[in-house]
Amino acid sequence: MTTIKTQLVVFDFDWSMADQDTDRWIFEVLAPDIRRKMKTLKDSIQWTDLIAQSLQEIHARGRTREEIEHTLRQMPFHPAMVRGITNLKDASNPTTTLFCLSNANSVFINTILESKGLQNLFEEIVTNPAEFDPSGLLKLRRRVDPSGPQHSCAVGCSPNMCKGEELAAFLERHKPGYDRIVYVGDGSNDFCPILRLRSQDMVLCRRFRGLEGRISREGGHQCQVKYWAGAWEVEEIFNQFIEKN
Repeated sequence: MTTIKTQLVVFDFDWSMADQDTDRWIFEVLAPDIRRKMKTLKDSIQWTDLIAQSLQEIHARGRTREEIEHTLRQMPFHPAMVRGITNLKDASNPTTTLFCLSNANSVFINTILESKGLQNLFEEIVTNPAEFDPSGLLKLRRRVDPSGPQHSCAVGCSPNMCKGEELAAFLERHKPGYDRIVYVGDGSNDFCPILRLRSQDMVLCRRFRGLEGRISREGGHQCQVKYWAGAWEVEEIFNQFIEKN
C-alpha cells in the first residue's frame, strides 16, 4: 500500500462540515415567513439569487448585521468536527491541506469558521462572494456571474458554480498534487467533483442526503466511499488517517 505523505481534504460546508444549512437557518431564526416563501419560490428562482433577494427583505425589515452574525454563530456545528479538523491539520504525517468548496457564501462560512477558531486552517474557500454594505445589507452574488461565460457542467451542478470544475482549478493552482484527496460532502451537487477523484481517493458521504442517492443510482466513480451520519464518525476516520501513518 502506498504511503500517504500529502493529502487534500475538501469540505462542502452545509450539512457536511456544519450540522445545518446556512441559507435556510438564517431565515428560520430571523424571518420564518420568508423561509416559508423560499420553499414556494425555490423552483422558479435560482437558489443563490433567491437567497440574495431574501437577504434584501430581512434588511428592509430592520434586521442588522449583528443579528445575522449572532445567528450564524449559534448554528449547530459539532465539537467533534472542530476537533477532527484541528487534529488532522496539526498532524505532520500526513501533511493535510484543507479546502472548503461550498454553495453557501463567504460571509456565512467565514463568520462560522472564525467563531470555531478554524478560520486560518483552510488553504482556500471557494464559494459565492458576499459582503455587508455600509447600511448593513448583506449583498450576495453568484460565483459564476450570470451575465458572463457560464460553466459547462453536464452532471447537474447549479448555475452559480460547478464544483467539479472548481476542484480541477484548485488542483491546477496547487501542483504537483496530493497522494490522496478526501472529499467530505452530502448533497447532490457534491456528485460532480467525486467523479474526478482517483482510486486512491475517498469520499466521506453523509447518509440520508442527496449525494448518497446519486452514488447509489448513478455510480461511475472510481474513488473509495465511506458513509457517515454524525460528525463524531468523521473525527474517527480522520484519527485513523493519522494513526495509519
